[in-house]
Amino acid sequence: MTEPTEGLQSEDNRSEGTGSTNNGDASVPRKAIPGAGLITGLATTFKTMMHRSHTVQYPDVAPVLPPRTRGVIALIEENCTVCMLCARECPDWCIYIDSHKETVPAGPEGGRDRTRNMLDQFDIDFSLCMYCGICIEVCPFDALEWSPEFEYAEYDIKDLLHDKTRLGQWVETIPAPVALDPAAEAPKEIALAEKAAAKKQAEQRTDPAKETAE
Repeated sequence: MTEPTEGLQSEDNRSEGTGSTNNGDASVPRKAIPGAGLITGLATTFKTMMHRSHTVQYPDVAPVLPPRTRGVIALIEENCTVCMLCARECPDWCIYIDSHKETVPAGPEGGRDRTRNMLDQFDIDFSLCMYCGICIEVCPFDALEWSPEFEYAEYDIKDLLHDKTRLGQWVETIPAPVALDPAAEAPKEIALAEKAAAKKQAEQRTDPAKETAE
């Protein structure tokens, strides 16, 4: 008979404890002051009124953009070999390329004719492009580059399809590449080119000596 009484006593104690906490000042919600939010907003407004505005009056004032801004994609046509890597890797399929093959006659004696892909069509539909830059990254010959120009909005969505002529017009707006770190190692391509040039100069210096000896 003692166990039920102990249980009842514990329940009574709990109820008393909860009642005591509910009657405390901490649990009583404070009443909001009428107009407190309005006063806070006006205080913020008056505080910012004394500072200079950071708003740029575009288009009267041109915005200052970072040097590597992704504005529009420029095409360097002479670097394109029609390898189709950019069109295959594009996740939006917004690049359209067409080409034909031409026969290049052999130059030196003993050579043979070669075939070369000639670019006929290179279009980018900027209404589908999501500016991910994958096409620029995968191009092995740097035929595509970013330009910071972004003012090419059109009234008709069909005009956002840029052909190779219009893409070539953005080449003039491509910024200069970022300077290399002076503490970094020289690229292997430059080292190999310098080595080949030094070897060629050495051969040219030794050739006159051989002719005089003969």
